[in-house]
Amino acid sequence: MTARPAPEPRRILIVRLSAIGDIVMASGLIPALRQRFAQAQISWVCEAGCAPLLKHHPDLHEVIIWPRGEWEALKKAKRWGELWRAVRSFKAQMKARGFDLVLDGQGLMKSGLIGWFTGAPRRVSIIAREGSHLLAHEVVTPPSSDAPVIGSEYRFLAGYLGAAEGAFQLNLAVGVAPLAKAREAVAGHVRPLVALCPFTTRPQKHWVEAHWPQLAQALYDRGLQPVMLGGPADVEAAQRIAAAAPGLLNLVGKLKLDETVALISICQRLIGVDTGLTHMGTALKLPTLALFGSTRPYLHGPTPSTQVMYDALPCSPCRRNPTCNGRFDCMAQLTVQRVLDAALALPEAA
Repeated sequence: MTARPAPEPRRILIVRLSAIGDIVMASGLIPALRQRFAQAQISWVCEAGCAPLLKHHPDLHEVIIWPRGEWEALKKAKRWGELWRAVRSFKAQMKARGFDLVLDGQGLMKSGLIGWFTGAPRRVSIIAREGSHLLAHEVVTPPSSDAPVIGSEYRFLAGYLGAAEGAFQLNLAVGVAPLAKAREAVAGHVRPLVALCPFTTRPQKHWVEAHWPQLAQALYDRGLQPVMLGGPADVEAAQRIAAAAPGLLNLVGKLKLDETVALISICQRLIGVDTGLTHMGTALKLPTLALFGSTRPYLHGPTPSTQVMYDALPCSPCRRNPTCNGRFDCMAQLTVQRVLDAALALPEAA
């Protein structure tokens, strides 16, 4: 499949509103677009909570916040007139920016509408769903694969637009101020840092909680400094894990999102489940071990420094429909020793 001939765009908009992991995977579009359209301005629209991932990037002209929270509050309060005016104002602002190429990396009605608001003469959507194909000029459907590479659908989009082979590389930028905060958070810890990322939104994607303190202590006993990362919602579980691992540095809930990116960038390795923080390790070219069971978004990283640990059980991947009555066999059989050995054997970043 090849794209139709079109004038070279001057202003490009990427629409990927959430979530953290998806935005990390889609970040490879930035260098791919920069290579393909060297003179174009590249902007990105996302939800406020994800903006810190993008705001430090030198190749982004602008990070635009979709005010979803404001709109939902007005809807809940049934302030329909104010909601209509807010939506109309946002639409006018998007149209005034003069985008001539919009890439909908979400393929939903909400992302399609934002692309349509721009009035761009060329709007390309990945796997358009919920009727969003009606709001795009072109729909790109990546081929299925039994062994996908991280960010495979966005890679396909980059190739569809004519980016060179290899131009797509997950690409996060580290801000100066967040890096200073990250260094302050680990001040006094002189051992090589290993990031541990145990938390995500679905229980079937979690590794056995009792395994994390064992892994952390084993790393510490080998001269490394395990650092646990996560968000405010993970604090209670993190406290349980940290209480059982005296050598573990618990920074869960203590860093902002861009500070977490910066902290990961100064680690030597990362071990995590299928979550956005784990994908950050790959984006930052860190030796990364990803523990998969119920999900299989990718089996290969872009380089050997990202390794996926995944046992293809007959029930895997079950995604959102576990059949094991809460045993989560796919994750339980990843023993501490297996994970430790694989983490210590990770190839250095290329």
